Amino acid sequence: MELAKKNEFKKPEDRAIWNTPENAFDWSWPKVPRHQFLIEKNKAYDFDGKSLLIPLDISDVLKTSYLATTPSILARYVRVNLKKNISHTLNTSGEIYYVLEGKGSSKNGNDLINWSKGDVFCFPGGKETVHSSKLENSILFLVTNEPLLCFEQLSPTFENNSNILASHWPYDKTVSFLEDRYKRPKTDETSGVAVLFSTEETLPSRNTIPSINTSINTLESGGDQRPHRHNGVAITLAIEGEKVYSMIEDQKIDWKNGVAQITPASELHSHHNRGSKRMTSFVVQDEGLHWYLRTTGFSWT
Repeated sequence: MELAKKNEFKKPEDRAIWNTPENAFDWSWPKVPRHQFLIEKNKAYDFDGKSLLIPLDISDVLKTSYLATTPSILARYVRVNLKKNISHTLNTSGEIYYVLEGKGSSKNGNDLINWSKGDVFCFPGGKETVHSSKLENSILFLVTNEPLLCFEQLSPTFENNSNILASHWPYDKTVSFLEDRYKRPKTDETSGVAVLFSTEETLPSRNTIPSINTSINTLESGGDQRPHRHNGVAITLAIEGEKVYSMIEDQKIDWKNGVAQITPASELHSHHNRGSKRMTSFVVQDEGLHWYLRTTGFSWT
C-alpha cells in the first residue's frame, strides 16, 4: 500500500522498466502443491451452533496477497445453522455451490434457490448472497474465481452480466442423467462416468461459469480411472470415497469423505476405487480458462 501511494507521484516514464531476455524469465511463482484440506473439513463439520465461511486458503504457499486455493480459484465451506443465517458479498464473477449436507435456501438479488443435499447451483457474483438452513446444520461447498479477479484488480459488473445467471441442477436429475450413462456399453476407452454442469449462457463451452468447469465424477467399485494430465488445476471434493485413492505422479493419496484435495496442473494422475460403493466426487477445474486460451494440454501419458 505504501509503495502504491509512493508510485502515485511518479511520472509515467519513471515507472517504465526495460528487461532483457536474460532477466525477463529468471523468476516464477511458487508451484501449486498437492494438498488435502483436512483441518478445514473438520472445522466445517464441528457443529457448534455458528454459521461461518471457512476458506481453503494456501495463499502463504502461493505467495499471493489475497486468499487462494489455486491461482485462479478460491474454495470455501459454508456452514449454515438453523438459527443463524449467513450472508456475504464476494468479488467474483460467479458463485458455484455443491450441497454437502442439509437443506435450505439461498437468495441472491431477486433470485431464490431452494436446495438440498447433492444439488449444484450458481449465482452471479458481486451481489449479496444470503443462506438459510431448514435443518439444524447445512454445509455448502462454494467455489469462485476471486483470485483471478484479484490478480487483475477487477470487480464484477452488474450491468449486462448475461453469461452468468442463477442456475440450479437438482440432485435427482443429476442421478438420473448418470444412471442413464451407466447403462451404455463400456469400452476400453471408458474411464469412469461423469456429468458436467453448464448453461445456455456459457455455450459453446461446457463450463459452469466462463473460467470454471465443474462436474460430478464417478467410478464403480473396483474401477480404475486411467492416468491422465491436463493444464488446468483440479480441486476434487470427495463425496463418497471409501477405500478410494489417487495416484498423483508417484504419490498415493487416500481420499477422506468431505475433504477437498488439489491436483496440480500438468501432473499425471489417476483414481482408484477399492471400496464396496461407487466413488463420487465434485470436481472443480479452471479448464474453462484453458479451453478459451487453447491450452488444455490433455493427455493420457
